[in-house]
Amino acid sequence: METFEAVTAAIAITLGVGWASGINLYAAMLTLGLMQRLGYATLPAGLEILADPLVIAAAALMYMVEFVADKTPGVDTGWDAIHTFVRLPAGALLAAAAVGDVAPAAELAAAIVGGGMAAGSHSVKAGGRALINTSPEPFSNWTASIAEDVAVIGGLWLALYSPLVFLVLLALFIAVMIWLLPKILRGLRALGQRVGRLLGRHSRSGDAGVGRLPHDGP
Repeated sequence: METFEAVTAAIAITLGVGWASGINLYAAMLTLGLMQRLGYATLPAGLEILADPLVIAAAALMYMVEFVADKTPGVDTGWDAIHTFVRLPAGALLAAAAVGDVAPAAELAAAIVGGGMAAGSHSVKAGGRALINTSPEPFSNWTASIAEDVAVIGGLWLALYSPLVFLVLLALFIAVMIWLLPKILRGLRALGQRVGRLLGRHSRSGDAGVGRLPHDGP
C-alpha cells in the first residue's frame, strides 16, 4: 500500500509540474518553493532548490510581471508566444528533477512526459487566450487569467496532498484538451484568414489612392 501511494505521489508531482509549467511557470515555481520553505510540503530532492530564497525571489518577481502582462489583452498573446520557448523546456526540466535519483532512462522519460504535458497545457492556454482577445471587453481576459492562476496553485496543492484526485482531474483535463485543441486551431485559422482579408483590403485601398491626382479643372 505504501509503495502504491509513493508511486502515485511521484507520478502526480512529475506530471503536475509539467502541466503547471505550461500554464504559468512562475506561479508553479513560487507555489512549490513557498510550500517547501514554509513547511507545508516536502518536495522531492531534485525540486528542493525551488525553496532557495534567491529562486523564490526571482520567481516572485517574474510572477508579478506575468500577472500584469497576462491580464493585458494583446500583450498576453505576445507573452505566451515568447514563453513557448521557456515553459516547455522548464516543464521538462522540472519533471525530470521531480523523479529524483533514478536511472538516466527514467529521468529522460520523465523529461519527455513533463515537456509533453507543458506543451499541451501551454497550447490550450495560449490558443484559448488568443481567441478570447477577439472580444473587445477585458473582463473575459481577466477572468481566464485569474482562473489559470488558481488552477495552477490548486492543482499543485492537490498533486502534493491528494495525488490520486489530481491524477483523475488531470486525466479529465487531457480528455478535454484532446477535444478542445482542434477547435482552437480552427478558430485561430479562421481568425488569421479574417485578419489577412482585412489587411489585403486595406492594402488595396491604399494602392488605389497612390498616384491619384486631384483634377485642377475640366
